[in-house]
Amino acid sequence: DLPRTNFRRLSFDHCSLSLQPFEYPVCTPDGTVFDILPFSPPSGKYHCPVLFTVFTNNSHIVAIKTTGNVFAYEAVEQLNIKPKSYKDLLTDEPFTRQDIVTLQDPTNLDKFNVSNFFHVKNNIKVIDPDEEKAKLDPSYYLKNTNTETRETLLELYKEFKGDEILAATMKAPEKKKVDKLNAAHYSTGAVSASFTSTAMVPETTHEAAAIDEDVVRYTYVKKKGYVRLHTNKGDLNLELHCDMTPRTCENFIKLCKKNYYDGTIFHRSIRNFVIQGGDPTGTGTGGESYWGKPFKDEFKPNLSHTGRGVLSMANSGPNTNKSQFFITFRSCVYLDKKHTVFGRVVGGFETLTAMENVESDPKTDRPKEEIRIQTTTVFVDPYEEADAQVRISPGLYGLQAKIK
Repeated sequence: DLPRTNFRRLSFDHCSLSLQPFEYPVCTPDGTVFDILPFSPPSGKYHCPVLFTVFTNNSHIVAIKTTGNVFAYEAVEQLNIKPKSYKDLLTDEPFTRQDIVTLQDPTNLDKFNVSNFFHVKNNIKVIDPDEEKAKLDPSYYLKNTNTETRETLLELYKEFKGDEILAATMKAPEKKKVDKLNAAHYSTGAVSASFTSTAMVPETTHEAAAIDEDVVRYTYVKKKGYVRLHTNKGDLNLELHCDMTPRTCENFIKLCKKNYYDGTIFHRSIRNFVIQGGDPTGTGTGGESYWGKPFKDEFKPNLSHTGRGVLSMANSGPNTNKSQFFITFRSCVYLDKKHTVFGRVVGGFETLTAMENVESDPKTDRPKEEIRIQTTTVFVDPYEEADAQVRISPGLYGLQAKIK
């Protein structure tokens, strides 16, 4: 009887080692087919060609001096040293026991102690002229950058004007003409600055600092301002505290004179709280000051959101005053030091009551019936009188030219 043997036929599209369908087939000269993918490290790490174990920092790794092939020590120990068969496991080339070179031995860590390396202990470095030249470029110190960062830096280098800016800062600033009216009681500080900083132009004479022109001009503003708002609900007469909040009041008066508020609506009204307007867009997000940019708050301890009819500036934060304002329906003292009080209603309280009685949308606080400022009338402008006094005051030549 013939001996019975188990016969399992391997399909032609299967690997002879893994016995699985191949993806990247290779074959030997005799036609044996293998799939190379399962036996190549997918992570790209080094591994032993015999045991296929991936090398790590704890692997015992050796190399054969005559062939240069690297193996795990376990493979050489089991297949070469113990059977005393000193032939390369890949090329079958003979070698001696002395040809086994230890690349890494986890039991001998002193070999890989970087602190004991001679060139590290003695800080010995090879000076590379090309590297020293490259260090002059700031990008040398950027080890890893993504594409977006590289493009941003490239654009920055094209538009960089640091040298021009530095040269401009080195120039001596233009000195304002100081006279008896705009001279401050403190100096410019140029002498001490030039003494302590080599970037400053040397100064040896103390000079009084020049007070800002508007500050000098506002000292002549000593009266209240008066404005009337003509609305579709009636007139509101406003008294402005120009003598206490000069910049805020000047902004309001100048905007009224240029008809900035004509046709604008009160876009926000909350019963028993405030009614807000002054935004040409009617959205609560628009509006510009007379100077085209936000100006600082002017808080005064004797000006409070106390009572009905207080006129105050709306803002989006500290020092962001523009054109929007609000009028209180009742006391709101918690708004003190948050919004600048610059006036009050002195006539037309029945109009203010009619405005408060208009129903508002509870979600947006927008009046359901339109409340519109038709026109404005300025009765008293203290700034005209102040400018007239400045024109006849000796010494304010630069300010006179500005007013003209």
